[in-house]
Amino acid sequence: MTQKPTIAVIGAGLGGAAAGALLQQAGYDTKVYEQAAAFSRLGAGIHLGPNVMKVMRRIGIEEKLNAMGSHPDYWFSRDGKTGDHQSRIPLGSVALQEYGAAYITVHRGDLHELMVSTLDQERLHFDKRLVDIDETGNKVVMTFSDGSIEEADIVIGADGVNSRIREKLLGPEAPTYSGWVAHRAIISAEKLKAYDLDFEACVKWWSEDRHMMVYFVTGDEKEYYYVTGVPEPEWNHGTSFVDSSREEMRAAFAGYHPTVQALIDCTETVTKWPLLERNPLPTWHENRLVLLGDACHPMKPHMAQGAAMAIEDAAMLVRCLEDVGAHQYQEAFELYRTNRFERASRVQQVSHDNTWLRHDEDPAWVFGYDVYEVPLKQPASSPKEHVA
Repeated sequence: MTQKPTIAVIGAGLGGAAAGALLQQAGYDTKVYEQAAAFSRLGAGIHLGPNVMKVMRRIGIEEKLNAMGSHPDYWFSRDGKTGDHQSRIPLGSVALQEYGAAYITVHRGDLHELMVSTLDQERLHFDKRLVDIDETGNKVVMTFSDGSIEEADIVIGADGVNSRIREKLLGPEAPTYSGWVAHRAIISAEKLKAYDLDFEACVKWWSEDRHMMVYFVTGDEKEYYYVTGVPEPEWNHGTSFVDSSREEMRAAFAGYHPTVQALIDCTETVTKWPLLERNPLPTWHENRLVLLGDACHPMKPHMAQGAAMAIEDAAMLVRCLEDVGAHQYQEAFELYRTNRFERASRVQQVSHDNTWLRHDEDPAWVFGYDVYEVPLKQPASSPKEHVA
């Protein structure tokens, strides 16, 4: 039997952790390199739709996530000023019945910790910032900022919007600032009990040019999270985020519904992040290098599907390597791109337009997707048909 190639995953975020876990489960000698010295429970939430939970099922953590997350019965959209409902998208039991898995909201740090725990810890390396990469014959040589040098047969760039692997493939180019920022804060739900208001499990407050998305991030509903989309002409801070304040939030959401004002009043700390994008990339892979997630399709978080796309990428990439045979990696990479480009680009565009579930619509094209069951589309240059 031919030995499977060695694989390096650059970046241990959600997409990289998913790729590492699925590759290791499939029997690949896979090492994951993360530039951070350690992970912490950063104050952010995340949606995991049925499309993602099906991947979590394969990784083996679906039940744990169902236990730790909040299970909203609906995604509500409300007018930011009047509070009138604009949409009422059923989730809860409907998601289970219609899409085959739960829809949950959870703390991003709790999800990340659980995903990272599924990796072989001896093959997970922190404080490894990639500074150079070179293909030499049948290997890829990686040089890290600590002076260490590692080799692999294949390298997966899961290293985010400022990806060094993307830069290697396409040259240096800064991502585009979208003109929007996101404020992020976690609130103790205990504080909200002082208000005679309805704090729904999953609701997005909209007005003409801004919004606030709010949801619980723990199954016991002790932590309530909001993330905004607010226009801001320039981002000149030179950092990935800055501290914000209640005063800034009050100014940004002046005239909004009393429920939103209560959330701002209960805010202890809030940060502000620039929302970065790229146009769809012409290249996702070259030779032994391949990209996934924000490295090739960063997007606004307005569909709550950015991490989902990275995780779906990881699952599809592993599926294609297994389908084609990992030693035919270039064919596998092109099969992967063929089966991810259209979907990722569509989600990028809808996220950019910020129209998702603002009014009643059928979300099945997103939530009903199953990366393991969808028939594989063959690249135009190949006559072979792949079917699920």
